[in-house]
This record gives sequence, structure tokens and C-alpha cells, in this order.
Amino acid sequence: MAKNNRFSVAPMMDWTDKHCRYFHRLLNKDVVLYTEMVTTGALIHGDTKRFLDYNHAEHPVVLQIGGSDPEELSRAATLAEEYKYDEINLNCGCPSERVQKGAFGACLMAEPDLVANCLSSMNKASALPVTLKCRIGIDNSDEYEFLERFVNYNTAVGCNKFFIHARKAWLKGLSPKDNREIPPLNYERVYRLKQEHPDLEIHINGGIKTLEEIHEHLKHVDGVMIGREAYYNPLFLNQIEREFSQTAQYPISESDVVMKMMSYAQQEIQENGAKLHDITRHMMGLFHRQNGARLWRQHLSSVSKFSKNDPEYIVKFINQSM
Repeated sequence: MAKNNRFSVAPMMDWTDKHCRYFHRLLNKDVVLYTEMVTTGALIHGDTKRFLDYNHAEHPVVLQIGGSDPEELSRAATLAEEYKYDEINLNCGCPSERVQKGAFGACLMAEPDLVANCLSSMNKASALPVTLKCRIGIDNSDEYEFLERFVNYNTAVGCNKFFIHARKAWLKGLSPKDNREIPPLNYERVYRLKQEHPDLEIHINGGIKTLEEIHEHLKHVDGVMIGREAYYNPLFLNQIEREFSQTAQYPISESDVVMKMMSYAQQEIQENGAKLHDITRHMMGLFHRQNGARLWRQHLSSVSKFSKNDPEYIVKFINQSM
């Protein structure tokens, strides 16, 4: 794991795949990258290589796992170590009904003893650090004591690193999108947890969009996890690099990023049969709030129709417009 691991990009379903992570790594050399949540069933019974494959340049990279069966999670942790991930994270924060049907995600916060058993099994199976991501509460269990009790159960089995989304989750009645926006943020509750448990490593997540906000959070907690702002405005990762890294090698120009992504796409297409659109869809926000941003998005939106899966189509915009 990188020495400067105060910053991370949150696991985001359908977004933080290996192409997205490679793109983000070009913009920040230190930020810790997370996979999408992968279920134990998919890892054990599905195409394991497809779910766990990544580019070496992505390090430090964390595998986030969804599951609630200690034996299956033990096997998943073994696979994470075999594939040389830097860390394993158990998802106890996703509120979607599909995830709840699998008896994992945010609903696990109601069963701290089960989560503790899961973490214990994972720790026994792998030498990798095992961490936990959760919410501050669920449904009407929305008080500090509920969060603290959940954390205490899991520190008792050796977990000392928590990533906390500073909103509670409603398990019924709200979509995952609404659960990211409607429950109010309560950063103070996360701050209190760190204040009362200074031995724990606490990272805060939820609605963080500016350097000023990051500076304020770091007065109270150990790290900051960036969510959708990293996707919609990926240059924010570069701003974080320049603001906080002691050995910054940036800024990197948008043109350089585009050229490097073209080279990456060439390799992925040739070696793995990738589709260009699956790579470029993550690059839509590269020119966020800059002149030409709309034309850039339009250009990438036409990849499937006009590119013929030729990676040089990516740089065509730069050559013609910038």
C-alpha cells in the first residue's frame, strides 16, 4: 500500500472497472483505487480471472467483496491474495434491494456479530489487510451508539480501518441513487467516532467535491474517500495530487492523458479483445467545465458508431480541436 494512502476512490458499481482505474491512475499516482464490489458467488463460481484481472499500474488497488458467508468470504480472501491485491474491503454499505436479497451490503449493519465472523474468517485466510466500508446507520437505527456498537464488534476481531459513508441508508423505499442523495450527511458523527477511538483509522466518504472540504475533513479523520466527483470530474484527482503529494510529478496535461489512454486501448484491444467504448466511456469528464467539454463528450459518444474499434479515434478530437 502506498505511504500516502489518505485518499481513495470509492468502489462504484458499473464504473470503477479496470479501465476506469487505469484512467484514474494516470491522474494521481498515489490515490488508492477500489474495484467495483464483486460478490463471493461471482468470484468462486464465475469467471474469476475476468473479475479479478487488473493492470499492474493500478497499484495500490483494493478488492471490494460483497458477501455474508464466512466460508465463501474466506475463499474470496485467498483469491485476493493470489491475485496480489493490496487490501481487501468488505461491503457493508450498499443499500440496493438486489444486494439485500443476497444478504449483504448495508443490511449487514444489523448483524455485527455475523460481520465479525466474516472478517475473522477473511483474516485467517489471507495475510492481506481486511477493512470494512459501511454507513453511519440504517433505517431507524440512526444514532451514534448503533454505529459505535457495529464498529466495536469488528475491532474485536482485528479490523482497525473503516471507510464510513456519512449518510444512513434506507433499506426500503429509496433507490441506490436516492440513498446517495436524500439521507442527510452527518460528518460530525464520523468525526466523533475518530475522536473517541483515536486508535482506529477512519476514512470519510460522501458528497466530497472540493479541496477545501478535504482540508476540513483531514482535521478530524485519517483519510478521505472520493466518490462520484472522481468520475464526473476526474481532474479533481490531479488537483488532490498537486495539493497534497510531497513528490508530485504532475500536473499532467489532458492531451497526455488522451495519448496514454490511446496506447492503453491499443494494448487492451489487441491482447484482450476489449471494445473501445468500454474504455472511453470513463473518460467523458476529462474536460469538465473547460472549453470544448461538450464537443469532447459528443466525440466519445460516437465511438461505437464511427471508431471501428480503432484507438486512434480517441486522439482525433485532440488533433482537430485542441
